[in-house]
This record gives sequence, C-alpha cells and structure tokens, in this order.
Amino acid sequence: MDVPETCKLPDEELYSRQLYVLGLPAMQRIQGAKVLLSGLQGLGAEVAKNLVLMGVGSLTLHDPHPTCWSDLAAQFFLSEQDLGRSRAEASQELVAKLNRAVQVCVHTGDITLDLLLDFQVVVLTASDLEEQLKVGTLCHKHGVCFVVADTRGLVGQLFCDFGEDFTVQDPTEAEPLTAAIQHISQGSPGILTLRKEADAHHFRDGDLVTFSSIEGMVELNGCAPRPIHVQEDRTLEIGDTTTFSCYLRGGAVIEVKRPKTVSHEPLDAALLQPRVVAQSSQEVHRAHCLHQAFRALHRFQHLCGRPPQPWDPVDAEMVVDLARALEPLRRTDGEPLEEPLDEALVRTVALSSAGGLSPMAAMLGAVAAQEVLKAVSRKFMPLDQWLYFDALDCLPEDGEPLPNPEDCSPRGCRYDGQIAVFGAGFQEKLSRQHYLLVGAGAIGCELLKGFALVGLGAGGSGGVTVADMDHIERSNLSRQFLFRLQDIGRPKAEVAAEAAHRLNSDLQVTPLTYPLDPNTEHIYGDNFFSRVDGVAAALDSFQSRSYVAARCIHYLKPLLEAGTQGTRGSASVFMPHVTEAYRAPALATASEDAPNPVCTVRHFPSTAEHTLQWARDEFEGLFHLSAKTINCHQQVPTSLADTDGLQLLTLLQVVPGVLRKRPQTWQDCVVWALGHWQLRFHYDITQLLRLFPPNKVLKDGTLFWSGPKLCPQPLEFDASQDMHFLYVLAAANLYAQMHGLPGSRDQPALREMLKLLPLLGPQHLASIFPRDLASAELDPEQVQRLHDTLQVWSMGPPLEPLRFEKDDDSNFHVDFVAAAASLRAQNYGIPPANRAQSKRIMGQIIPAVATATAAVAGLLGLELYKLVGSPRPLRAFRQSSLHLAANDFIRCMPPAPAIQMFHHLKWTCWDRLEVPAGQPEKTLKSLLAHLQEKYKLRVKMLLQGTALLYSVRWPPEKQLQHLRVTELVQQMTGWVPEPGQQVLVLELSCEGEEDDTTFPPLHYKLCDKAAAPPPSSIKPCTPSPQ
Repeated sequence: MDVPETCKLPDEELYSRQLYVLGLPAMQRIQGAKVLLSGLQGLGAEVAKNLVLMGVGSLTLHDPHPTCWSDLAAQFFLSEQDLGRSRAEASQELVAKLNRAVQVCVHTGDITLDLLLDFQVVVLTASDLEEQLKVGTLCHKHGVCFVVADTRGLVGQLFCDFGEDFTVQDPTEAEPLTAAIQHISQGSPGILTLRKEADAHHFRDGDLVTFSSIEGMVELNGCAPRPIHVQEDRTLEIGDTTTFSCYLRGGAVIEVKRPKTVSHEPLDAALLQPRVVAQSSQEVHRAHCLHQAFRALHRFQHLCGRPPQPWDPVDAEMVVDLARALEPLRRTDGEPLEEPLDEALVRTVALSSAGGLSPMAAMLGAVAAQEVLKAVSRKFMPLDQWLYFDALDCLPEDGEPLPNPEDCSPRGCRYDGQIAVFGAGFQEKLSRQHYLLVGAGAIGCELLKGFALVGLGAGGSGGVTVADMDHIERSNLSRQFLFRLQDIGRPKAEVAAEAAHRLNSDLQVTPLTYPLDPNTEHIYGDNFFSRVDGVAAALDSFQSRSYVAARCIHYLKPLLEAGTQGTRGSASVFMPHVTEAYRAPALATASEDAPNPVCTVRHFPSTAEHTLQWARDEFEGLFHLSAKTINCHQQVPTSLADTDGLQLLTLLQVVPGVLRKRPQTWQDCVVWALGHWQLRFHYDITQLLRLFPPNKVLKDGTLFWSGPKLCPQPLEFDASQDMHFLYVLAAANLYAQMHGLPGSRDQPALREMLKLLPLLGPQHLASIFPRDLASAELDPEQVQRLHDTLQVWSMGPPLEPLRFEKDDDSNFHVDFVAAAASLRAQNYGIPPANRAQSKRIMGQIIPAVATATAAVAGLLGLELYKLVGSPRPLRAFRQSSLHLAANDFIRCMPPAPAIQMFHHLKWTCWDRLEVPAGQPEKTLKSLLAHLQEKYKLRVKMLLQGTALLYSVRWPPEKQLQHLRVTELVQQMTGWVPEPGQQVLVLELSCEGEEDDTTFPPLHYKLCDKAAAPPPSSIKPCTPSPQ
C-alpha cells in the first residue's frame, strides 16, 4: 500500500538533523504513514520510540498481554506500577509524549484483515510463528509491508517482506554526485570537461545526469536526465549539443538517482529458502544455524506451551533435537543446502534464550524501525530478507563456568529478564559499578536509558555521573528522547539525570554541568577518577573524544565510545592493556576547525564551501564585531590611529556604508542593504578585475585566471531575482536589529520600495569606499572620515551585536548567509549550495537519525557486560560499525595495543614508569639516578607538559639537580598541586632513542600511599626488562 505524500511541511527546526539524511519528499511520506506495531515488550518499545521520534503520521499499539517483572529489564515505558496492566495501554501515554505531532492509539482486539488494510506497514515483535505466518500471508496478498522482529537473550532476528514489486525511489544515502564544469563543446556528442579539482572517477557509464547554473549553453539547465559515457581522459560524453548555445562558463553536472525494484518472498516461502544479510560465507552459515535455532524455539513453545527455562540443559537438548528434525533449508534453486547444523551454537542459544536484554532490544529495535521507515519513505534499500544478529560473545569464555539455573531463576524484580541470561551474581556486580558518562546528547540519552534498565550503578555503592555543559534546544527533541518540550533551555545533564531516575528509581545519577577538558581537571581529577570504574563517551567532536580518551589512558579506565553520522554508526571499546587506545582519524582531526586560506576565501573562491565561509565571515564582521567595536568606542573613546589592523578599520568603513548618519527608519536600513549589495557583488569585483584583468598573463606565460582561480564577473542588481531580493531583505532586517529598529517581512512592499530607490554608480561607491585592494593601509584622510562617522554612530544607544544562530529560521541569519554565499558563487561561476546545504555546512551540523543513535548505544551496552566481573581476553571484545541505509553490519575483534621497544624495555600506550616521590622527596639528581639504575635509561630531557625542566646540554648551574622534583616543577612552571592530586606526570627523552620512540609517561607519585583503586579497576602495569 502506497503512502500518500502529505502536503504538510515537516517541522524543520524539530527534524533538522534527520532532514539532512532523509530529504523533504521522504520525510513528507513518513508524516503520512500509518503503522501497526504488535508486541510491546522491550523490542517493541524501542521500535515505537524510534518511529514516534522520527515523526510517522500515526502509530497503533497492540499488545493485550499483562505487564510482568521480566518486561522491565528492557521496556522503559513500563514501571512497577504497571504490573498486570495491558502492555499497550500502559505504554500509550508515554509513547505519545515523545512527539505530540504523532497520533498514538491502542488496538485491543484481534489482528484481522480489515484492521491490516488500514496500514502501510505491520510490525510483529515477540509473536509466535503461527501468528507471523497468518499475518504475513495476508500482508503479502494485500500489498501491506510486513516486518517481523524478535530477540531471545543474546540473539535476534529480523524479517522484511515488502511485496513482489516494491520500488525504492532513492536507494542510497549519498548525495547525488555534483561536479563543477570547465567546458562543454558543441557537437554530437558534446564533450563535457570537469574542472581539475572535480572528481570524475565517481561517475560511471550509463549514469543519468542533469545540469544547473550553466551560462551560455542554458538549454542544459534543468534538462531531462541524460545518460553519460565516461571517456578514458575522464571527460564525459553528454549527447547531442550541436544546436545549443555556445558554452560560456560555470555550471554543474548533477547525478540523477535511478529507482530500484525489490522483490520479496512471503514468510512461508522465506522460512525454507532464507535470503540472509551477511558479509561472508561463514556468516551465512552462522545465520542459517540461527535461523534453524529460532524455528526450533518456536516449535518448543508450540509443544510445551512455554519457552525453555533459563540455562536448563534438558530444555536446551530438546531444542537441539527439534532443530535436527527440521526440514532442511533450501537454496534459491530449490535444492537442499548441504550445511551441517552447529549444534553447540543452537544449544547456547537455547540455554540463554529466556531473557530479554535492553542492549539487544535497542540494536534490533533500531534496525526494525529503520526498515519501517524504508517501507513508508521508499528511501534506502530494504533488508533482503533476513537479518540475524548475535552477541553470544558476552557469555563467559570457553572453559569458564556458565550461569546455572538457580542463579538465573526469576527473583520477582525489574532485572529478571537480564538475570535469566547472566544470573543474579552478575546483576549484583553491575549495581556496584560507578561510570562516568560524558555527553548527554542523543547517544548519551540512549546510553543513560540503557544504564537505568540494566541497573548499572543502581546499588548502594554504585552510581552514574553524567557530564554535559550544554542546554536543551528544540532541535534536540527528535533524537534525545529523555527530553521534552518543557525542558528546552534547561541543562542537559540535569534533565537527563532526572529522566533516568524516573526510569529506575534505584539508579544513583549525579549531573555535572562542567565540560571535561583541561580547564576542569581540578574537578575531574585524581580523587574523582579513583571512584570511577569506566567511562562512556558520547561526544560530537574528535578533539573532545581524544581528550577523554587521554584521561582514560592516564587513569587506566576502560572507555566505551560511539558516534554516528546519518545512518552510519560505530561503537568501540578500549580496555587498558587489552585493546589499542582510542585514536581519532587523522583526516578528521585535520579537517576539524581548519579554515580555508584567507586569500582564497576573500578573492579566489572555487567551491561552495569557500563562498559559505566568506558569507559567514561577512555576517560576523557586519553584525557582530562592528557593533562590539562601536560599543567599546562609546564607552572608552580611542583614536583610530591606535586601532590594530586594517581589517577592523575596513569593518568600520562598511557599517555606515552609503549612510551618513545612524539609520532611523526601515527605509534607511534598506538603503544600506542595497548599497552593500552593490559594494560586495559589483564594485568589489570590478576593483579586483582592475587589478587582475581577465587576460592577465604571469611571467611563466600562464593565465593568472586559470586552474583553481576562477575569473569573476560583477553582478547587476535585479530585484526580480530571488537571491538578489532575499539578500536585501535579510541584510536590511539584520541591520535594523543591530540598531534596535523594527524590521519588516512585507515582501511586496519591499519590492515596491526597491523600484523607487536609485542604484549607486561606480563613481559614487568609489567616493565612499576608495580603498585600493592592493593597499595595506588607509591614508590619513580616510582614517579621519572613519573617525567622524564613528563619532556620529556613537551618539545613539548601544548597538546590539548579533550572534549567529542556525536553528532559528525566523531571524534572517541563515537567510543572509545563504543568499550572500549564493551571490558570491554567481560572481565566480561556482555551483551554489542550496539553503539546506548552506545551513548544514555553516552550522557544522552532523546529519543524524534516532535509529542509528539507538543502535550504537545498544552495541555499547553489549560491550559493557564484558567490562563487569572477571577480566576478559581480547577475543571477547567487539568493535562495531553499521550503515543502516546500506544494510552493512560489521562486528570484529579490536586490535591489540602496539608494542614499542627500546633496548631491554617493551611497553604499550597503557604503560607508565611509576616512581614514588619518597620520604624525604627525591631530588632531580636522585630521580635521574633512579631511572638509570632501574630502567637503564639515561635521560637527556625531562618535561612537564610543554615546559622543559632539564636538559643534559644545559650547563650544571642551570640544571638545578639539587632541587626536589616538586620544587623544580614549581620554580620552572609555576605549578601548584591541586587538592588531592596524587601524580605528577612528566615526559622524558633518553640517549639512544630513535625518532619515532615515544617513552611511556613518568608518573611521579606524590605520596607513598596513593588512594587505593576500586577492586574492579585495572591496576597499572609498569614496563619491565625482558
């Protein structure tokens, strides 16, 4: 059943992050969708949460079964007060509160054909096989998309049937390929040459393309999709252009994505001929064995009227026997699969199948919800058709004792679903843990929910500390599900802590609103970390992640770390002395906060990013820095001769612009905006071309305007062109805001006003803005003119410096930057970014969806189980990556830490040289002797941070070897120990080291009896001779 595309525009502020992933048409289809969800245990709750957060039109809940204790281990909409109530009815109110725009209702009767025909998608969770077959047959016959999701302990399955002829309108998450054009020939075929910086390697023969922003050969702009042929020299044949106008400059070639058709088998056929999503032949075989295990579990339930008891060997053997007796699976050609059944795997599944775990529900619920969204939005390829996921690696290693039935029997408590898998003893260990969660955003909220459900820190000595300095914004609400509309403006850490406590009243949560950075090490110091068993990082910058990881290395704490971008996600665990430590991707850290060269941005842009940075700088200079400068002059008048820098003087030059006094009316602001348009997009360009004419030739004979340097052209103002008009509208309103004047949104009135206002000619502009681009300073006459203007501007009330705000679409901030960047792009023949792209780039917005967030949090929850209790070997841990849009799911063993060697020593990044200060404290001389005696290290340099404390090259009187080490540090750096500080970290360089040698840090212990670490924490490992 097709989903009607609602004409209602989505709430851009609320759904801004997911709109960058899904796009407007897909989001409109999602808003018009009607979904039936049957089964409201933990898995169903996760599906419901994700669908409502992401804005489906309506969600009908169905689950007449009464709430029981085991539900509470994973079902966060239920509480102890709901025991005995229908799961669906008990969940409805809290589900609906997640998003008031979604209609959430409950169906209390049976699932009939008449009911099914009212929905585009039907989802069954925690259902028996008979119901799955009945509902699946009806859905397949009547064109209703059908999804089955189930978890049993540490294994899960997902099945999709979208019918025999399902069209995916947009199969991939990637933006359509776009490349800048250098030239197009007239001919048959026409040959398109891309600019040198454009990458033609991504285009393929047969791709369909269209064109935009071409000057000259305008017949191609917005044309019907044309197939291309990629030639050996990477030029593109684009079809007949013989009759078209001659190409002049600019433009972009844009890929047109092709729809794909999917054919799915109904459940009854797919049970015997399963098509599974897997990355290798070994994974295919494992998935087939899990498929048979689920069939055998259904058969056991049918015969015994109950699931297998927790860790009951008799029940488990019966499941294995039933799996052996099943009709063998068949290949797509109908022939039997010649695969042995992994009976040990089936047995383990059966033994641990009675429980319900929050991390498993989060992971499978995220994938199931994404499949529902694929069905209703027709964006991204659906699963084909079975997905099996298992985390049996969370169980004890071979040779270690497995949980026993007595330890895993129900206790009549909220953790019964988890106790059924891991036992009550393990649950007690979880409750005594104390974890630090850094970041209470989307992933942080999901992790905190998971911590509450699994009972992490819910015992007397345990707890969770959540650290986040940010406050809640409306755009957070579509992913950060612990927050509600009434929480906007409040600190994230405090609201998240309150919400987590409501999920589990035993959870001890401490919110901290200080960031974790070098400036807060007096808060997050030795005493703080001595009470922490582990750290979970949910941060959105690599710089912040790297700092938190460094703290974990310093204090030898395990780190759980996750991130998402769009439907991609990763989840990693870093265990002291077992796995490698966290390292940010080199390209990512290099690109973070790395501005483009100033000269390129100002005069020689070649990409849309350059134009956006220029426009963003314009906003900052015109409406923020200038207002602050004038306000400062009001308070403390100074001479402009004392002002630092030409840039600031230029700033003061353009603020008055064509005006000779402070604006008093809306029309004054429009006059200024129109004059500034003329300055930036006409006059500045003519000045640049006067210095560097289009035909300018360099000494080596090459054209100045060649390669990445694009020759610009001045624009002529035309109020009928949208971007010209939008720029004046936005600029005038911002100028009015800065001067405390009322603006105007009356576009017809503004158009009439612009017809009456004269455009200033070049001579007039030159008299106002006479500065030569090549000049490095202003002459005294210009400085005096600016001083006089500044005096006039300073006589009124203080100006209002405007801070750029990307999430308020009513304030003209994004409008100004998007319009300015687009006009700048027109000057240089650069394909402009659209408004959505502009907002994402200049706001540094990371595209995000609730499904990927929930999935990575679930994956981290599984790794958390392995950090509790006995130490686990490397093979037990998993690093995970997923791409929900492409159905890629990878879990692999993390790398071991790299071993470094120097003569007789070997160490990893987790090791350190530990030296007690002693009583009396060591001098520098005795410290150097200690290092030489114990480790055979002849130190040639000793540092604390970036400060050099000792160098063997210094003369003896400068080396200060007689000083105590702490005295030396205080004298050389001004260091003052923080209260409770136990260690002073020093770095050393030694004789004979190679260029790539990095010695472990020297931990100089300030007291003989440092605070003892908690029993569960990792003890430091000291390098030792081989």
